[in-house]
Parts: sequence; C-alpha cells; structure tokens
Amino acid sequence: MKFDQPAQENPIDRQKVVSQPHDRIDGPLKTTGTAHYAYEWHDEAPDAAIGFVVGSAIAKGQITGMELEAARKAPGVLAVVTAENAGKLGKGEKNTATLLGGPEIEHYHQAIAVVVAETFEQARAAAALVKVHYSRERGDYDLAEQKPSVTSPPEGTPDKNVGDVDSAFAAAAVQLDAIYTTPDQSHMAMEPHASMAVWEGDKLTVWTSNQMIDWCRTDLALTLNMPKENIRVRSPYIGGGFGGKLFLRSDALLAALGARAAKRPVKIALPRPFIPNNTTHRPATLQHIRIGTDNDGRITAISHESWSGNLPGGEPETAVQQTELLYAGANRHTGLRLAELDLPEGNAMRAPGEAPGLMALEIAIDEIAIKAGVDPVEFRILNDTQVDPANPERPFSRRQLVECLRTGAEKFGWDKRNATPAQVRDGRWLVGMGVAAGFRNNLTTKSGARVHLDAQGVVTVDTDMTDIGTGSYTIIAQTAAEMLGVPLDKVVVRLGDSDFPISSGSGGQWGANSSTAGVYAACVLLRETVAKKLGFDPQQADFVDGQIRAGDRSASLADAAADGPITVEDSIEFGDLAEKYQQSTFAGHFVEVGVDVATGEVRLRRMLAVCAAGRILNPKTARSQVIGAMTMGAGAALMEELAVDSRLGYFVNHDLAAYEVPVHADIPEQTVIFLDDTDPISSPMKAKGVGELGLCGVGAAIANAVFNATGVRVRDYPLTLDKLLKGLPEQV
Repeated sequence: MKFDQPAQENPIDRQKVVSQPHDRIDGPLKTTGTAHYAYEWHDEAPDAAIGFVVGSAIAKGQITGMELEAARKAPGVLAVVTAENAGKLGKGEKNTATLLGGPEIEHYHQAIAVVVAETFEQARAAAALVKVHYSRERGDYDLAEQKPSVTSPPEGTPDKNVGDVDSAFAAAAVQLDAIYTTPDQSHMAMEPHASMAVWEGDKLTVWTSNQMIDWCRTDLALTLNMPKENIRVRSPYIGGGFGGKLFLRSDALLAALGARAAKRPVKIALPRPFIPNNTTHRPATLQHIRIGTDNDGRITAISHESWSGNLPGGEPETAVQQTELLYAGANRHTGLRLAELDLPEGNAMRAPGEAPGLMALEIAIDEIAIKAGVDPVEFRILNDTQVDPANPERPFSRRQLVECLRTGAEKFGWDKRNATPAQVRDGRWLVGMGVAAGFRNNLTTKSGARVHLDAQGVVTVDTDMTDIGTGSYTIIAQTAAEMLGVPLDKVVVRLGDSDFPISSGSGGQWGANSSTAGVYAACVLLRETVAKKLGFDPQQADFVDGQIRAGDRSASLADAAADGPITVEDSIEFGDLAEKYQQSTFAGHFVEVGVDVATGEVRLRRMLAVCAAGRILNPKTARSQVIGAMTMGAGAALMEELAVDSRLGYFVNHDLAAYEVPVHADIPEQTVIFLDDTDPISSPMKAKGVGELGLCGVGAAIANAVFNATGVRVRDYPLTLDKLLKGLPEQV
C-alpha cells in the first residue's frame, strides 16, 4: 500500500479497540517468567555451551601477541576464537568500530577474543588466562581539548543558514551568548546484550536482543560473508534497548563464531561492566547558543552549534536539529562539529539529537525570556511558528505546542509561580518551578506484515517488529482487531523473527506508527480477500463482531476460511507527504523541585507532561512510555554521567554500582496529558511516535526549576550538588 495522500475516514476511526487503554497482552508472560529473552531459549538448545568475551585492556594501539594455550587447556574449554582464527570477516554498515578487534585496537574493551566452555564459570576462568601483549598508542579522549581545532562541519552535514544571524544578533535589543554541556551517557537497559547461536550445516539461527531484526541480519551476513537468506534472527522479547540494541553487537557475532568453532550452540551475555565500553553510548556535547530578541521578546536571531566526538568514521550527535524548527526567527544558523576521539563508539540513545539538544536550547530559552522580561511560557508562545522557519511555504501537518504549554500551565498552577528566584521556602527546601518545550520529529518508514485468518475466526499477525517494553504486541493486536471487527482475544501477534515480513523495527520513535500502519495495509488486503470470497462488495462491507455485513446480509468471518486458512501480506510505503509537510510531535514539560538550602540536594516534587503526538493508539501503554521517558530525563538532569579517564580512554563508572540512574524514591507524582491530535498526514493510523517525546525537554525543565528555586544557573549537566553549593542563598 502506498500512502501518498492524507488519510480519509477508515475503520481505525471507529476506535472501538484502538485508542482504548488495554493492558499489555505480553504482560502476564513477562510477570510469570514465561516470556523467553535472548539468553533463555533453553529448550531450543539444551546443550548450549557458554562464551565469555575478552575485551581490550587498552583504548588505542595494536595487539603484538596473544598467549592462548593456558586458556585452551583449561577445564571445560571447547574453543578460543580471535581475529586470527575466526576466518575472513567483513564489516557491517551500522557499526563504526570492528566488533572483533585485532591486531588493531580502536577502543577500550573492544572484543578481541571469546572463550567457549561447558559452563559460565569455566569460560570466565579460562578467559582470565588469556594473556595479551599490546603496543599502546596515544589517543584523544577529551572533547573540550579537541574543540578548538574542530572548526568546520563534517562531510555531508553542512551548516544551515537563513538570513544574516551575526548582524541580527549584534543589533538585537536583548542578547544571550552561552555554552552548555551534556556528558557521555549509557543506555543501561535492564537486560544485558545477549545472544545464542545455533548452526545447522551452513544455516545460522541467532536468538538475540536486538531492536531492528533486518538491520541485525543484514550486517551479520556482511560480517560473516554469508548469504543473508542463510541467517535467521529471532528476538521476540527484549528487556529494554533505548537505542543500544539497534545494531548488530559483539555478543551476536561472537556467539555465531564461537558456535561454529565449538560445533555446539553457544550463548553469550555481556557482563554489565563490559557493556558501556564495548557497545555504544550517547556522546557528550559542547553547545554554543546565541539568541537575540527585540524589546518585546520576539526572536530575531538564533544560532546553535554543537560539538561532539566519535571514532573515525562515526557520526555526530545531531543536537541542533530541533533548533531548526522549534521557534520562529528570521535569521538562523545551526551547525555540527565532530571531533575524532578514541573513546568507545557514540551512537543512538533514546531521542538522539533532540534529547541533549533540548537540554541546552530550553535552558537558553529560559534565560533569554528572563532577560527580555517575558514569562517563560509566554515567551515560547510568542515565538511559536506554524511553518518551517527556513521554508515558510512548508507548514506543519499538526502543531499544538501552544496548546501543550497553555494546558500545562493551567493544570500545573503556573500562575502561582514566583518569577523572582529563591523566594519560595518550604522548611529547609527552596522551591521552584520550571518549564520546557518538548519536540521530536515524527519519522515514518516502510513496514510490512503478514495476516492469517483461520476457520475458528482467529487472526494471526506476523511481522519482524520488536517489542522493547513499549507495548508493540498490544497495539498491533488492537489494530488487527479494529480492522477485522474481532475481539482482542481473537488476535495472535508474533513478532521479532526474520522469517516474518520486514517491519520498521523499534527505533527513532517510528515503530508504533509505522508498524501498525503496515498491519493496517495487510488487514485492508485481508478484508478485500474475505469480502470477495463471501460475495460482498469490499467497499461496502463492514467488519464487526466477528462478522462481515452489508445491508441486510451478514456472514461469519470464519466462514471465509472454512476450507483452509487465508493468508495475505502487504506493507506500507510512505510517499512524499513528509516533504510537503513538516511532521513533528510536541510537549510542554512542567516540573517543581525542592533544593535543600544547606546541602544543595535536589528533590523532584511534581512532574507534568502535556503531549501532542497524533492519535494515541493505547493511552495506558503510551502513558507508561512517557513516564518512563520523564524518569530517564530526571536521570539525565541530576545524575547520569559516564566519567571519562582522559589518560587511558575509557569510562570508569561502567556498571550500575557507579553509573547512577533514578530509583523509585527519586521520582515524584507524574502526570501525563495527551491532547487530541489526530494527524491524517502521518499515516492511515493518524498516529505519531510518543516514546521519545516524553524525554525531550525534561532535563531543561528541571534545570530551569532549580534556577527558579535557587537563583543558580547551571549550564553543565548533570546538576550535581557541587554546582549549586557556592551559589545558594545564605541561610537565615
């Protein structure tokens, strides 16, 4: 199905099943331990051996020698695989660094060997016997140190300019010129990166924890130099990804290599301390923002440049992309700068670009609003735009930022906020409120599905879409139930298998909208097939209560499959509507904090997100996504930071003992409001993504609330106590 015209009225608009707050249908499986994650397919391979990965002890240089005999002779060892004996390997397109390193070392904890043994303990003990000799080279590990030498944009990512930003800024009545920083951050998904590989002749099956099945399969085929059709990838349940499992990672590759060498199924789970340095992370940024306004607070000039680092060949963190679209202003400049660093690979982490970009931009907006003497909510409303600021002839498909801010201000009691910082006390706590806009582009991508109807009237949906805890099983089931007029318990959803049609996968906030649109397309074809088989006009037939009806005639849906199951397959392909209309999602984030006047401890007291993100397919699972994102934003604002050893080039706090994330006691009352935002430009579902929108802007709202509470403006995340103590008002 080609989607190149705005959606008209269709069966989804009935909203008998779609848009209703159904419980997640995979919930009982997960809470009872019967949903198998990547490491748990014991019945499929009861004789699986265990692999333990050896990581590089240096960040840059070469391996000059490896002593493997002691490991090979250790109890229970079946194989030791290195780059020297793994056979000729290719390289996938999605990874910057080589997944099995040697002799060249590109980053700390790059995998350089895997030891396969009968048990985990034997594999780990033998891995400790591997002796590696290195020639260490000097590396570059400090973004701030490299910044002065990086003055031009990376190839393929030119600066974007509208008007004359320098002249407009110089002439502006009110000016802000500031630097903001965000640190390296780790995904820290609850489930570690894990895989199990089984060879049957020249055919390979990998059970893995991966968000994008086809990307994983394609890059595994490229790396192993084998036909893609000889590989099957399965990932029906994933214990969190946040972007860290978008691509093929070392656990899947090394499980396959280990299984081939040992001639046994092999399981590998990366130990928690191994993950931050071996996989990917959100790279740190240095962001320079200049904003100029007239005397009334209207933006006349806005400039946003961001520096980030990555391995050679890596991509920059796109932290300026929201600044191109969020506010009006005739004179504009955005630019990215990329330093080559020898730290582990920087790549996508939940809401890449907008999450760290808004952490800076929305503090800057707060600062310029205060300088201009305009309330921060009203300043954002004053500078709203309904068109792409760089191309006024290109409107937003739907843009309800003003409604998000107005609704949020009313519900949160913004009118009770004292605009003068450090004036509100509650015992020892200084109390303040902060606001920030949320923004995330609405991306869509081709997605397919296969739908079956059997003689019992059961509808089965097959697609390689994944569920990373987001509720994909449920919204896909709701879509099929709505389209075919059957109860939810008559729908079976099977996900995460490369034998199924290729879907959008889970990433970029595109998964829910694109994958359900693909199911919609397949269901349209099934409706047509069933109607014709039962003698109905597909255009006039209605599917309801397990029946197909037209006029005074009806038939059971199951009758169509009485002589055998009916199977159809289709996909959604998006046309050029995204070029004609800017498609984005919006939010208003409001936060109240208390800051201890003596210690600088920050306590969140209330959080509110008002979201405009198209039709909400399931308010219950969508709310869960947003409050999870708000929690992640709290972590980014107050505690999350990978500490870089700038001498040796690695992340020091590489486990959950030292990398702090929020716990229950850190999170207060959270309220989520979804505006009615049905968007026919987006897809036949008229929906948009929401899972990343809930994160975008939260950090800045917290920082702005801390300023309102204390009068201390912190521009360097996270907002730890040391950055507040010196500026706190004197105790009286």
